Amino acid sequence: MSGITGWVDFDRDLTREHSTVLAMTAAMAQRGPDGEGVWVSPRAAIGHRRLAVFDLADGHQPVTLEHDGRTVAVAAHSGSILNHEELRAELASRGHRFRSGGDTEILLFAYLEWGAEAVHRLEGTFAGVVWDARNQELFLVRDRLGVEPLFYYPTATGLVFGSEAKAILAHPQVEPEVDAEGLQEIFTYSGTPHVAPFRGMHRLRAGHHLLVKAGHTVKTRWWSVEADEHTDDLDTTVATIRGLLEQSIGRNLRTEAPLGSLLSGGLDSSGVVGLADRELRKTGERVRTFTVDFAQHAENFKATDTRNSPDAPYAADVVRHLDTDHTTVVLDPADLSDPIARLAVLRAKDYPTPLGDMNTSLYLLAKAVSEHAKVVLTGEAADSLFHGVAWNRDPVESTMETFPWVARGVVRDDAAGLGCGLFAGGLLKDLAPLDYAAQRYRESVSEAPHLPGMSEHEKHMRELCWVHLTNFMENQNGHTERLFKAVGLEVRMPYCDHRLVKYAYNLPWDMQNFDGQEKSLLRAAVRDLLPKSVIERRKTPYPVTLDPGYEAALRTEMHALLDDPQAPVLPLLDVPAARAALKDPEGLNRWARRANVELPIQLNTWLRRYGVRLAL
Repeated sequence: MSGITGWVDFDRDLTREHSTVLAMTAAMAQRGPDGEGVWVSPRAAIGHRRLAVFDLADGHQPVTLEHDGRTVAVAAHSGSILNHEELRAELASRGHRFRSGGDTEILLFAYLEWGAEAVHRLEGTFAGVVWDARNQELFLVRDRLGVEPLFYYPTATGLVFGSEAKAILAHPQVEPEVDAEGLQEIFTYSGTPHVAPFRGMHRLRAGHHLLVKAGHTVKTRWWSVEADEHTDDLDTTVATIRGLLEQSIGRNLRTEAPLGSLLSGGLDSSGVVGLADRELRKTGERVRTFTVDFAQHAENFKATDTRNSPDAPYAADVVRHLDTDHTTVVLDPADLSDPIARLAVLRAKDYPTPLGDMNTSLYLLAKAVSEHAKVVLTGEAADSLFHGVAWNRDPVESTMETFPWVARGVVRDDAAGLGCGLFAGGLLKDLAPLDYAAQRYRESVSEAPHLPGMSEHEKHMRELCWVHLTNFMENQNGHTERLFKAVGLEVRMPYCDHRLVKYAYNLPWDMQNFDGQEKSLLRAAVRDLLPKSVIERRKTPYPVTLDPGYEAALRTEMHALLDDPQAPVLPLLDVPAARAALKDPEGLNRWARRANVELPIQLNTWLRRYGVRLAL
């Protein structure tokens, strides 16, 4: 169940606006290849695009409840409510009568039974809407960790919402305008939880719900991690993490559609595969796994302190160890530089990022996976929970009072932001991306929950965990969820189980680091499932291509941009610096330098294709 959108207006008769809501819904067609539904009333309209993973035949949305010929309430959602079977039994015992076996009716009847408090009973990753016709109220909710996206745009007399920005941009009252804050977000990858790059548009924060009435809107945080004292010893802690992971995997395997799992050969995804394999073997099934690789990657690979080893050999070790049903998706430079694929990535995310070929390769991987599965498990969020990222352990990058992923660019590349190296100095001075990131960092850590009497170091490590669970994951969820939904795949993240997140957040740093390796506790928790090579492997980020053919394609594209007097991004660039970078034979030999080319190229396409007006 993959895409929701809608419009509530307390002055306008929306029964005359069916075509508008239809256009908003159609804008998200890629999220839901299995069906479309639109419901319209005088004050509210809801659209839905369906990706069928439960009740494949009858789980259409929106779902309505009527009594005596009048609509009582209407609901739709994206994502999956994984405990819908248990809630169905409870709600049925309270007199609710179900017409389908899907999970959307669970949201509808749970809201009617318990009101906004119903959200505490829902498990899984979801974004939902309920129109309560009795009280003329719109209710929007987003899951605890924000895996499923939800945007909204207040109007003078109501509100427009959608799973993606493009659905809102399809509304005639919404203009694709971006101000300084929007560019600052893009230039820093700050992931501010409530900020959308488009002016006037907002993200509903993870773990929040929004109630909209005539002339009155109330936003409420309904879930967040809390600070608790950790009293378990090491053995009990490892066993608890293992148990929580097993329970999460069991819930995330629930689907009536074909399922697979991404496998990089790193600890995070391999742990998911190992636990999924153990569960599926109980019913005689094998886990289906997918790995991305690049043509001639082994020949081109050069170890760095960040990426110390290629993924393929370690993924192969896991496949042999578990005997998974495996597919390796091999990409070449032409795949990664294909303008159709790159445009599809931008269209999926709705705004540019500096991630370049990492975005494109993940999209192409998802596209290949979609030929075999509709639901896919990933290892996302393990690094956020267990301090797997290298910058959290770097004594300089982790203490610069800004987001550590921004600090890394400053320390290693003297960067003014992420992918900002070729923009005009005057623009960067006005935007001050690093000052913006530092301010957003201060705002984020000010929310981090702590216990009295904690040491400054312990407090700081919790703050780093917090900014990863909030800001960084807002970016990463958007990175993975959007690209997979763009090809009709539902992504599930077992490490995002809220019980595991709460437990991990409160783990003392000495215990997190008990053997001196990153993710010490996770290694211990899955050690018996995986080959020794994977257990002992150092953290390696998602791969990037090292093929000179891709670098050559980037140079060609950037040259064409600089030679186009109509290129909308041209006034924002330091053109002499850009031409000099392209002449330098070493100019794109590192990821950060490539990002300096990738971001202007994406930004140019975005300004042109989306018709974005910059209000700077």
